[in-house]
Amino acid sequence: MSDAAAKPVGRPMKFPYTFSAKIAQFPYKFYFQNQWIWKFYAVGVLVSIPLFYKISQMANSPGNVAKWAESKRKEAESHH
Repeated sequence: MSDAAAKPVGRPMKFPYTFSAKIAQFPYKFYFQNQWIWKFYAVGVLVSIPLFYKISQMANSPGNVAKWAESKRKEAESHH
């Protein structure tokens, strides 16, 4: 590539008027490096995944599904 192709065209707006320009100029890297919430969010998600998986396995166990179907069948009978 030539040097002209590697350089960005134009310069950033002093104030980005459009929403897409605001998104393009937002300093994401600065916020990710300097705010504590991003690190805690990542740790929280990683810790929560096994917990949610275990809860899902318990809720969808064959015994629990059969029990739920039976209770719904009885409820449907009582309404008709």
